[in-house]
Formats: sequence, C-alpha cells, structure tokens
Amino acid sequence: MQLSFLRPLYDRPGPWCSVYMDASRDTHDSRPQVDLRWRALKGDLLAQGADQVTVEAVEEVVRRHQPMPGDYGIAVFATRGRVVLTEYLSAPPLRDLASWSALPHTMPLVAQRGEQIAWVRVLADRTGADAVAVSAGGVPRRATVQGRESWQLRRVQPGGWSQSRYQRAAMEAWHHNAGDAAAATAELADRVGADVVVVAGDIRATGMIAAQLPERWQDILVRTDAGARNAGADDTMVDDLTVQTIAEVADQRIAAALDRFGMQEDVGAGLAAVVSALQRNQVDTMLIVDDASADGELWVGPDPTEIATDPAQLRDMSVRDPQKVRADAALLRALVGTDAELTVLAPEEAPELTDGVGAVLRYVDASTPGRGNG
Repeated sequence: MQLSFLRPLYDRPGPWCSVYMDASRDTHDSRPQVDLRWRALKGDLLAQGADQVTVEAVEEVVRRHQPMPGDYGIAVFATRGRVVLTEYLSAPPLRDLASWSALPHTMPLVAQRGEQIAWVRVLADRTGADAVAVSAGGVPRRATVQGRESWQLRRVQPGGWSQSRYQRAAMEAWHHNAGDAAAATAELADRVGADVVVVAGDIRATGMIAAQLPERWQDILVRTDAGARNAGADDTMVDDLTVQTIAEVADQRIAAALDRFGMQEDVGAGLAAVVSALQRNQVDTMLIVDDASADGELWVGPDPTEIATDPAQLRDMSVRDPQKVRADAALLRALVGTDAELTVLAPEEAPELTDGVGAVLRYVDASTPGRGNG
C-alpha cells in the first residue's frame, strides 16, 4: 500500500485531533444520530486536552461535509485549528473514535482502506463505450466514447449484389469505434496506473477493443460479455466481476509481500528489528497485523527515522526530548518519511508474525539485526 496520501499529516507539527465517526444518514432520524455521535466524540477530545479551536475545525467538517448515500464513515485529522485531511470511509468504522496525541492516529484509516488497487472498467457496444477509472487513492475518472462511425453498424442479411460491400462497411465501422474506445481506455489506464482493466459488454465490441489495446495492458485485461450500455440494463454481474477481480489482485499483492518476507530467513522479523531497519531507511515494505486492541508504544523524535524502543537510543541520536507515542502511529510516520510501503494483514494471514509486525528490506548488510554481528 502506498502511503503518500498521508504525507500532509507529517509535514507539520502536532498535537493532532484524529476522529473516526459513523456518518451514515440513511434514516429519518439520522441527523440527530450524527449529532449525538459527534457530541460524544467532542467531549472525548476536550477531556483529553484538545484545544477548542482545533475541535471546532473538526466540528465544522463533521457537520457540513457532503453526505453520501447508505452506510459510511468519515475520518478527520486536524492540528492547530486547521483540518489537514478528511477521508470518506466506504463503511462505518468499527467504533467511533477520537484521539488527541502527538502524532495522528492513522492506523484505523489504512487498515480499513486495505490494498489500494487502481482499475479501469469499460462497458462497450458497437457505437462506443462508457469507462470509469479509479486510482489507487480512490479518485474516480470517467469517460464516454462515442465512436466516429454511426452509419451501417449492422451487417445486412445474406442476399443481394451489395451484401459484401455493406458487411465490410459495418466491420470497418465497428473496428474504428473499438479503436476509439481502446485509445480512451489506454489513456485512462495510463492516468491512474491501472492494475486491472475490465472490458465488458457486447462480445464483438469487447473483442475488438481488447485486440487494439497496447501490449502493456494485455496481461491485466479481463474480458466479459456481462453488462450492457442500454438504459435500465442490469450491471450486477459486471459489478460483481469487477469487485472479484480487484480482490484477487489485492490478495496476490499480499501473498507476494509475505513470500518476499519469508525469503529473508527471519531478518526483519519483530518490532525491534523493524524499528532498527526504519532508523537505517532500510524498509521496503512493512507488514503489520490489523489488531484494533493493539496499544504498544514507541519513542520518537522530530524526524521520521528518529524512532526507538527505548528513549536512551534517541538521546544517543542527539534527540533532546523523546516523546512516547502509539507504536503504530510512529511506524506509519517512519514509513511515509522513508517512502516505504505497507501491507496490512488479517490475523489469520500471519498467525506467527513476531509482535504482529515484520519488514521486507531494501538491502541486508552485516549491521542488520539477525545478520553478521548486528
């Protein structure tokens, strides 16, 4: 998982208000329910010592955000009277939560996000296509392609001296329209860095589009005749296929991270080893088990790589005033600061992961814990 979207949270000092709230408004009494939830969270923040101006900034976002249909949540991060990041959650958080701390409490957000897969889905017929693309950060992009050819899109029934000419004209028109759709699909895929491209709809149109896509997208292409562009068409099957394909790619990515970790022969296993690797800017990808009850702590200094299990370590690194913070908050800040990635695991995916954390390393040398004399 890329964590660059969290960078604004670590470009300024805290302390931070971090709020996770069920913001669902799909019942007649939803407004009072949201108000009650916020009032409870506001009380928690003030009791923890949050300053009034920052709490009011969060309240402004909570009360005035653009509502979404159905059940959903909202995460808000603010410091010094300013909201720095607001994220919609596709489902309500496991529980409403308000935190006032030196570092933003971002672990619930990344755990709920999971592996972010960039994808493009195209629904095509012989006249054009409707396409939607979603980046790894969840930003949607849409395009409607109306093919350049609209005359003679049906091949004529057999018979008549002009049959072959009309059939060729129809095939050329379909081919041109598919080429326009393929070009638009490739452009969207390039813009979002697609991990999956789904081409659905009319079987002949999807075949022509697939054939004209650049080679770089052929390996991640999924083609199906499910779905249709006509008004009122039931897209349940193509929706389900898209979700299933995205989930499979996410699972493959997690499995690959676990395989890479397993090949390191216990190097980078456990909290102390991961912290040591982060100090050296040595972590490529950190693995962490999603455990909402985790309450471990680490010590940090002003810089992301100033992270330790013991404050004395930081004092040896010339950090004057080490601060004790949540372990997951310190780890995530270090990952962002060193451009490392994160893989969040369910407990059953890594039952024997020491301390619930491990790291795939960029390099291993004699100073790496578990190797040489280190």
